[in-house]
Amino acid sequence: MAAREYGQYCGVTRALELVGERWALLIVRDLLVGPRRYGELAAGLPRIPSNILAARLKELQGAGIIRRAPRSRIIIYELTPYGRELEPVVLALSAWGFRALDEPRDEQVVTPDAMTITLRSAFQADAAASLPPTRYAARIGAAELDVRVSGRALAIARGAAETADLAFAAGPGIRRLLSGELAAQPAIATGEIELLHGPAALLDRFALTFRVAA
Repeated sequence: MAAREYGQYCGVTRALELVGERWALLIVRDLLVGPRRYGELAAGLPRIPSNILAARLKELQGAGIIRRAPRSRIIIYELTPYGRELEPVVLALSAWGFRALDEPRDEQVVTPDAMTITLRSAFQADAAASLPPTRYAARIGAAELDVRVSGRALAIARGAAETADLAFAAGPGIRRLLSGELAAQPAIATGEIELLHGPAALLDRFALTFRVAA
C-alpha cells in the first residue's frame, strides 16, 4: 500500500507502512470519533490537500482499515473492525504526545474530533466511578462538545449541550488543567478557564475525571 517500504519483516514496520504516511493516522483519529463524509474529513483536517486526502482514503481502504458505506444518498467513510483495533494505539499516542505539547502557535487549531480524542485519552474511569454522573458543555477554542460522564461510561458528542451541570470555555489553559499543572480554582482565577454556567466546584470534578498521567 504505502510508497514507503522499510525492507524489514516486523510488525512495527508493517504498521508504519499501513498508517505511517502523512495524514493517515489523523484520518483514523477522526474516524474513531465517528463515520464522516469526505467533506467532513476535509473540514477536520484543514491543511490537507484534496489529492492527498483522496489518496490516503484509497490507501486505507485498500488495506482494509476503512470502508466506504452508502447512507441514504451520501457516501460516508468508517473504520472496519480491523481499523477500530487502532483505538488503544491512537489513545496511547494522544496521551504520550500531549505531555510534550507547548503553547499553541497562532496557525494551530483545535478541532472537535481532536479534542474528543484528547478527552478520551485523558479519561480516568476509576476516578469517575466514584463521582456522581455529570454533564459538561465544553467550548475549547472553536470546538464545542457535549461531554457526559456516568460512572465508567463516557460519551462525547459534537455541539453544545442543551442542558449541562457545568458549562465552561477554555483556550490553551485546558492543557495545563488536564496535565495537573494548574488546579481548577487557579485556572478560573487567572481567566484561563471561564465558567459559563454551574458551580465552580464541578470544574474540580472535571479535573479529577480527565487527567493525562505524568
